[in-house]
Amino acid sequence: MRIDILTLFPEMFSGVFGSSILKKAAEKDAVSYHVTNFRDFSTDKHKTVDDYPYGGGAGMVLKPQPIFDAVSHVQKDSGKSRVILLCPQGARFDQKKAEELAKEDHLVFICGHYEGYDERIREHIVTDEISIGDFVLTGGELAAMVVVDSVVRLLPGVLGNENSAPQDSFSTGLLEHPHYTRPADFCGMKVPEVLLSGNHSKIRDWRHNESLKRTKNRRPDLYEKYISNESEKNGPDV
Repeated sequence: MRIDILTLFPEMFSGVFGSSILKKAAEKDAVSYHVTNFRDFSTDKHKTVDDYPYGGGAGMVLKPQPIFDAVSHVQKDSGKSRVILLCPQGARFDQKKAEELAKEDHLVFICGHYEGYDERIREHIVTDEISIGDFVLTGGELAAMVVVDSVVRLLPGVLGNENSAPQDSFSTGLLEHPHYTRPADFCGMKVPEVLLSGNHSKIRDWRHNESLKRTKNRRPDLYEKYISNESEKNGPDV
């Protein structure tokens, strides 16, 4: 996968892409990162990327020309790509979207600043608008990092254990079950006996039941959706 980031602050990404799983993914050639300052594509002598909004109002709006040209530049050596605009008006990002994007060969992220984007950017070059939550950030950079992290870890060979990603919270429709490790008895707090039994069938059932309980208690919306989906697949008695 090739990932292009279009931003006014490319220095923000060096630590994130050069650390942990994202760094290892690049070292394994599962992904390549390319960070571009779209100010470099401005054609006026002051390298302007924003201007006052037509009709008046507070704040500045990103101009279309630098972003159009930057997107065209990063797409020139690739075929089809998904062009993702990070903005509060976008669809709420979730695990299903991460899994969908992980199947692509080329992702382009546009990280905005100021009051907003010229609407022609949305209408003519963007394929996806994504929001990571109902709050406003100073720019799209942090949101892009979140999306990239969640997508890259799903690429084949990136995680050490291939079973890790499919068992994550949200991948199954449920929150993940509790985890325990050594020691089995820590200050009188003991690991559930079933996990020490070696009976994989019972362990699997215990984990599923714990996922159900945790989801019902913490995310009843997800629980109801899961139960509804299971009923549709297996019949009304589920």
